[in-house]
Amino acid sequence: METKQLGKTSISVSAIGLGAMPMSISSRPPESQSIDVIHRALDLGITFIDTADSYCKDESDKHHSERLIHQALESYKGDVSHVVVATKGGLMRPNGNWTPNGNPQHLRETIRISFEALGGKKPIDLWQYHSPDKSYTIEESLAPAKEAVDAGMIRFVGVSNFSVEQIKRARDVVDIVSVQNQYNPWQRQPEFDGVLEYCQHESLTFLPWSPYGGRRRHDGLEDIGAIAKLAKEKGVSVYNIVLAWLRAKSPAILPIPGASKTSSIEDTVHAVDVKLSDDEVQRIDREI
Repeated sequence: METKQLGKTSISVSAIGLGAMPMSISSRPPESQSIDVIHRALDLGITFIDTADSYCKDESDKHHSERLIHQALESYKGDVSHVVVATKGGLMRPNGNWTPNGNPQHLRETIRISFEALGGKKPIDLWQYHSPDKSYTIEESLAPAKEAVDAGMIRFVGVSNFSVEQIKRARDVVDIVSVQNQYNPWQRQPEFDGVLEYCQHESLTFLPWSPYGGRRRHDGLEDIGAIAKLAKEKGVSVYNIVLAWLRAKSPAILPIPGASKTSSIEDTVHAVDVKLSDDEVQRIDREI
């Protein structure tokens, strides 16, 4: 598996990660199936797993994904010392909805619970503030993350759903190594709002969430002619083409497609070997 550096750290991770959300939300598969997916990802060389405290059914199920990942890593027969688990905090799940909570008291508590859910024996590899909350300043909400870094509970910090201005403010509070914003063929804002360019210039890892456009658009990739045609030409899936398209946009990008079946993760890893020329990227750009 191709690897890349995580931000400006000395840590190398797989060039494509595993997004854990589908294994913990309301439509999640049986736990044994999810553990099989994580184990298969590890077998195939994936060493970066992205999750969140809010990847769950609702508030009563909070931190489900983190506990699941810890269980999978504990039961894996191989070496997991090099596996990086990135989690997030700052979204609540009342009745299955998604609402921001940047209250510093809440964030201190959820960081502590995430630390314990992931085993409690080593710092959280990467903790990301999930989404800005207008009720609190960036500085107020990220203060608990800085405290947790200083206390040895978090190793690295990232942000999610942030603008360039917000990223800059965050970096004044604590060192930031990654940014996770939505980016896919239907949502290309990072190309135009300066975030992707800023991440590349500042050597921050950019993690595009919902790379296939979410469940509503996942099946619509076949309908994008340029993507479907390139997939046929190269003998790969349309999902491989989308991941290759994302990776071609910037060396800062590390895709984290979700999976809830072993067949999905087995297909995902092939995208590392798919290279698109500038002309092929432009063919896709012109159509989407």
